Amino acid sequence: MSEITTDLMSAVKTIKTAILQSQYKAAKTVNAEQLSLYFGIGKYISKNSRNGFWGTGAIVNISQQLQKELPGLRGFSCESIKKMRRFYEQWSFIVNRSPLATDSQLSDNNEDIKIDSLTTAFRLPNTIDFNAQEFLSISFTHHIEILNKTEEYYERIFYIHQAFQNKWDKYKLREMLKADLFHKQEILPNNFSKSMPDAKKALKAIEMFKDEYLLDFINVEELGERDREDIDERVVEKEIIHNVKNFIMTFGHDFTFVGNQYHLEKFGHDNYPDLLFYNRELAALVVVELKKGDFKPAYLGQLSAYLRIIDSEIKKPFENPTIGIILCKRADKSFVEFLIQGYDNPMGVATYKTAEDVRRVLPSEEDLRKIIDQEF
Repeated sequence: MSEITTDLMSAVKTIKTAILQSQYKAAKTVNAEQLSLYFGIGKYISKNSRNGFWGTGAIVNISQQLQKELPGLRGFSCESIKKMRRFYEQWSFIVNRSPLATDSQLSDNNEDIKIDSLTTAFRLPNTIDFNAQEFLSISFTHHIEILNKTEEYYERIFYIHQAFQNKWDKYKLREMLKADLFHKQEILPNNFSKSMPDAKKALKAIEMFKDEYLLDFINVEELGERDREDIDERVVEKEIIHNVKNFIMTFGHDFTFVGNQYHLEKFGHDNYPDLLFYNRELAALVVVELKKGDFKPAYLGQLSAYLRIIDSEIKKPFENPTIGIILCKRADKSFVEFLIQGYDNPMGVATYKTAEDVRRVLPSEEDLRKIIDQEF
């Protein structure tokens, strides 16, 4: 190792003090304290290293000297310290104050590192998507995985939220990043990544189902004079059964129809899920429950009961856990996603439109003629 300069010894002393201070506080909030420590060190390293103030090889020398002065210290290799610098530089805009003119200047070498700057000084960006608790709850390793694989702010916030919500370890996070889950967000709210331990199968399920289905073979104009907003789910089910080939083609590939109003019995209680399919690619039974109006939280409990009974009584040993899908007319995706994480059975909630729904949002033939006449 080359001889360490006085300036770098001062840097080692400053970082060492910050590390020891953080260790004293870590017993209560280990993860948040660690992130805040790394953020503070990253800021200190960034301000003193980026323009060559310390000279080349400074971070290597600092890391080696820290190992000498704090034997057994882990997580402060040269590469790790550079990750701290990147962590600060990528997230420095969330600190709760306006930039000062002095920020662009070099700090004094004996400047203290503020080890609580991140936990006490959040400035929530102008978006409801950012959640400080979630940000501080995932590990530094998670943060670095996300920073390494993403560029955009909203993409990073998406993975932070998903990692926190679904309790992903770093390996599952890597798989989700590799699968580019952010750009496949037009998916139904689901708990697949939490309830299916195999990440590859969870991704298959996520890709298999849509967040909305167009059941244009259901023509409510032909179903009588009843209020079309209040078409009973049994009527929709009947239309699906009559057009089951079209429904399967709409729903996805590798589906086989098993039955409707499938009889389940457990402890003398009879249950009848609306539609039962089998998917070869997922190697799992799929229950589809039809609902005529808005999503209701009680639907999840009902579906969970069906799935538990099927897995207990119907599922073969070589098959994967049964998947449940609720099909309703309208659903608040954020509300559904929040509730569905409380269930252990693989479930999702999708919406559907009929031919009548599509016609409602399209201009009439007369309106189209007027538009064409105005154009020409």
